[in-house]
Amino acid sequence: MTMKFHTPEGPVPAIDSVPVLTREGSMGERIPATDRTRVVREAHRAVYDRETIYEILDEGFVCHVGFTVADQPFVIPTMYARVGDELLVHGSAASRMLRHLSEGLPVCVTVTLSDGLVLARSVFNHSMNYRSVVALGKAALIEDAEEKRQALFAFTEKLIPGRWKDARQPNEKELKATSILKLPLSEVSAKIRTGGPEDEQDDYALDVWAGVIPLRLVAGPPVRDERCDLSIDTPSYAANYER
Repeated sequence: MTMKFHTPEGPVPAIDSVPVLTREGSMGERIPATDRTRVVREAHRAVYDRETIYEILDEGFVCHVGFTVADQPFVIPTMYARVGDELLVHGSAASRMLRHLSEGLPVCVTVTLSDGLVLARSVFNHSMNYRSVVALGKAALIEDAEEKRQALFAFTEKLIPGRWKDARQPNEKELKATSILKLPLSEVSAKIRTGGPEDEQDDYALDVWAGVIPLRLVAGPPVRDERCDLSIDTPSYAANYER
């Protein structure tokens, strides 16, 4: 896997730079659909293009991790990051989810972005514009300390680019207390809905407003921690944060 790293000043091969989370040669590649990832309902909304799938993953913040232990299904929301062709999730080494998944349990990871409320003329045809990804497979535990550190770097920079260099980086004790799993993005698909309402032909004559209310994630002004020294300037990446 060839990773690219860059800073505003240009390319540098260092861990404290900002990663472009892509793999050379992967963009535009179609991921073969399997019986498990092929979209059946509304199949015209299916997307198997790797670039589009990665754009959705890179925009989202939270994934839902589904797995089964002793016939009991669990679905856990958690933060994630993508590095190349792998999806990373992390948490406490004592986490039930990470402990069981590291043993090779099959996993289903989903990410959904809500783009708009679609108001039709009939209640039945109301909908939502969205972009979603489903990834299946078995996750592996990252054992190598340097790879784990790179993964935590990816998590931090996904949250807010530039933060890794400003904040204290994890020490050896913290690295040992953290488990990180990587899931190969080899069995994955996306489903996307865009556009306006789709009404029954007779309903277009109804005297009812129809259309789309766009949705987007908007950051508010940063709120200083009460124990943060007032002499410390708010960093530009926090003051000017946008999605």
